Amino acid sequence: MRLGFLTACLPGESLADVAAWAGAHGYAALEVAAWPDRPGRDWEASHLDVEALDAAAADRVRALLDGHGVEISALAYYENNLHEDEAVRADTHEHLRRCIDAAQLLGVGLVGTFVGRDVSRTVAENLRLAEKVLPPLVEHAAARGVRLVIENCPMEGWHPDGYPANLAYSPELWGWMADLGLWLNYDPSHLVWLGIDPVAALEAHADRVLHVQAKDIEIYPAARDRYGVFGQVLDKQPWTSGWWRYRIPGLGEVDWRRVVDTLFQAGYDGVVSVEHEDPVWSGDPDRVHRGLALAHRTLAPYVDV
Repeated sequence: MRLGFLTACLPGESLADVAAWAGAHGYAALEVAAWPDRPGRDWEASHLDVEALDAAAADRVRALLDGHGVEISALAYYENNLHEDEAVRADTHEHLRRCIDAAQLLGVGLVGTFVGRDVSRTVAENLRLAEKVLPPLVEHAAARGVRLVIENCPMEGWHPDGYPANLAYSPELWGWMADLGLWLNYDPSHLVWLGIDPVAALEAHADRVLHVQAKDIEIYPAARDRYGVFGQVLDKQPWTSGWWRYRIPGLGEVDWRRVVDTLFQAGYDGVVSVEHEDPVWSGDPDRVHRGLALAHRTLAPYVDV
């Protein structure tokens, strides 16, 4: 196993700067954010212009990363592939195809994304929709030697009432995903607040894990007693539950020793990619870097062996 991080936490830095910092601080891989660079969406990182990437540009990217001793573990484009607006959905699918094409040029075998959800439809209706629209994307990837890995984030902020809006949130659906040709980008933090044992879920589905995201979570039981598992209702803010928050690995509830040991026993030899969404260690690049250094300190004794 190798330790890496998702570059989305540093949207204002170039890929060259991110790679230089990663290589100098013991990281071996980058999960490279590849959202389109659009006005007014500064929170989305665009560390790789997949629309403009050709063979020559791909060679330059590989040379850049090789020079800092880091690899690309996956390209990252986590968007709603079942969006209720069909025009938005089509645009999302087109950019995902460009990410897949870029992965082929770079020799990267994985592209990370979401299943998503049409929040105007029931879950059952969404399952049928996914079975219609996702297989062509899987086929586009397979024809290029690429596999799609789906993060199990609930994406509750996409739903007006804070309910899961990514149909990969539950281990019950991971077998259904497998039937569609989708693989798992396993993140234990989401399972914790859903009341699921992340190790038990991993043991049952380790054969579908091709990529791992390392994020932790801090729980406030007294606040949960007030709001319930679905979170605050009155004066609700998107992405704020009122009773939990994401943290750097080692500062929350996840037992990383057991998670990494379970991965090792299952034969996983890929990348463990830190997804930095810790509000305490955010706000400016220096704090983000310090958070990534803390994550490395926690995970390296288990991963880099």
